[in-house]
Amino acid sequence: MKTAAAVILTTLLLAACNTMAGMGQDVKAAGQGVTKAADDVKEKM
Repeated sequence: MKTAAAVILTTLLLAACNTMAGMGQDVKAAGQGVTKAADDVKEKM
């Protein structure tokens, strides 16, 4: 029983790591988009 619980917990933790990595990539991409938009506005000024 303890082994099964440990396997399930490990699986959930690994899945959470993948989710957080994906979210980090999304946030990074959004930040790059904001930076590009700001640079475009700066050039037009």
